[in-house]
Amino acid sequence: SWVLMFALYFVPYALMVGELGSAFKDKGGGVTSWISETCGSKIAYYAGWTYFAVHITYIASKGTGALKAASWLIFQEGTTYNEIPTVYIQLATLAILLVFAWIASRGLNPLKKLATLAGTSMFIMSILYIIMMFGARAMFPNAGFVSLDFSWKNLVPTFNVEYFTSLSILVFAVGGCEKISPYVNKVENASKGFPKAMIAVAIMVAVCALLGTVAMGMMFPAIAQGGEGTLLNGQTISSTSFIANGSYYHVGNLFMIIYAACNLIGQLSTLVISIDAPLRMFLDDETTKSMVPTQLLKQNKYGAYINGILLVVILSGALIVAQIVVPGADAVLQ
Repeated sequence: SWVLMFALYFVPYALMVGELGSAFKDKGGGVTSWISETCGSKIAYYAGWTYFAVHITYIASKGTGALKAASWLIFQEGTTYNEIPTVYIQLATLAILLVFAWIASRGLNPLKKLATLAGTSMFIMSILYIIMMFGARAMFPNAGFVSLDFSWKNLVPTFNVEYFTSLSILVFAVGGCEKISPYVNKVENASKGFPKAMIAVAIMVAVCALLGTVAMGMMFPAIAQGGEGTLLNGQTISSTSFIANGSYYHVGNLFMIIYAACNLIGQLSTLVISIDAPLRMFLDDETTKSMVPTQLLKQNKYGAYINGILLVVILSGALIVAQIVVPGADAVLQ
C-alpha cells in the first residue's frame, strides 16, 4: 500500500508542488497564486478561502494533540489524560491557541525557528526508532518479535472497494507539503532551492514510512499491549513503540520521553504554521485581494495578518469552547 501511495500519489504530488513553486517563485499566496496564474482569480479565491476554512476545525483540535503529547511526557502513559475532566482540557487547549496565535503574530522568524526544530527532531527520532528496532531484532532475537512474511501473496492487497476506501488514511498521512507554498518567495534561490526541498521531503517521508512500518510490524504485540485500555490513536501507537524499544535496551521509558518532547514541539509547530500559512494563501495574493474584506488585509509590523489571526482565534476558539460538553478528553482528540 505504501509503495502504491508513493508511486501514484505522494511523489508526483511533491514534485508538482516543487515545480509550481519554482514557476511562480515570486508569488506570495502559494497555492492561491498558482491557481490564479493558471485558472483565474475567481477560482483562486475559492481555493484560498476553502483552504483557510477547513483549517479552522484542524486548528481547534491541534492544541488538544499537544496536550496529549504533554501527558505522555509527564505521566509516561496514555490513560491519565482521558481521566482529566474535559472542561480543563478544553480550557488548556484554548490557552494554547491564544499563546501560539500570539507567536504567529510575531511574523516568520519564530515560526521558522520552531518549524526547523520540530522537523529536525521528529525526523531524527523516526530514523533512530528504525535503527534501534532493526538493531534490537539482531541483538535480541528471542525478545518476541513478529516474523514478517514478505512473500508476494502477503505483499499484494486485495483490490476491492473496502481496500480503496481505506487508502484515504494514507493520503492523510502524507499530505500537507503544499502548506509551505506561501513561503516559497522566502527561500534563498527559490527556483532551485524549493524543488530540491520537495524532493528531500519525498525521500525522507518514503524512508520513514516504509521502514517505520516494517519496524512497527515486528513489534506489534508489544504495541498492542502498551495501548491496552486506551484509544489507539497515532500518539499512543508511537509512544508505546518507543516504550517497547526502551525495554529491549533496558533504558525504561527514556526513548518515549524524548519522543514525547519532540512530538510536543511538533504539535505546537504545526499549530503555528496552520494559523499562518492558510491566512497567507487566502490574503497574500494580489489578484484576489479585491474579493477579501479590507479589514482582513491589515498587517502588523512583523508582516502578520493580525485581523486574520484574530478571526482564527474567534472561530477556532468557539469550537474549542463548544467541545467542553464532549465526555472524555480522548473522545475530543478523536
